[in-house]
Amino acid sequence: MGTHVTTDDDVVRAAEKLAQEQNRSIGEVISELARSALPQTEIECRNGIPLLPRRPGVVVTLEMVNALRDEEP
Repeated sequence: MGTHVTTDDDVVRAAEKLAQEQNRSIGEVISELARSALPQTEIECRNGIPLLPRRPGVVVTLEMVNALRDEEP
């Protein structure tokens, strides 16, 4: 895709340096860096069942699950 964007000079210089060090194009480097900053949209599955997204600092314990299960009618 050939979209044109305006990028700050310091970002371009840093990307050029990385591209040269990694023997890659500047477009590949900038795309990878931009992609890593985007929210993860891939849905993780386990045994064919989609998992809920992780929330930092939240740990679900067996005790919590049991308490919620016991509350249901």
